[in-house]
Amino acid sequence: MQTIKKDELFRNLGGFLKSKGIELNEGSYTKRIQQGCNLLSDAINATQKTVKQTKAQVDQAVDKLRQSIHESTTPAPPPASKSRNSARPSATRPVATKPQRPKGSRKA
Repeated sequence: MQTIKKDELFRNLGGFLKSKGIELNEGSYTKRIQQGCNLLSDAINATQKTVKQTKAQVDQAVDKLRQSIHESTTPAPPPASKSRNSARPSATRPVATKPQRPKGSRKA
């Protein structure tokens, strides 16, 4: 977004009010309105700057998160075989067995 110049908001407000039939003449209320417009434009510009910085930080954090997810979900590389033509042995998983209790002991 573009930054708002110092008196730009006040001029646009004056043009809008003039199109509605209200003219801002020199006076104390006009100076207060101009001060308010300048304060508002400064706040808008500061907010835009902060949002840009925050967006950059969030984008960095999201990239790091994506990278860590990618690293943790990539499949393991296949094991290297000794020769190309040899058949792969089937992978068997050991069966977990329940430990046996001695016959004489009972659970209370």
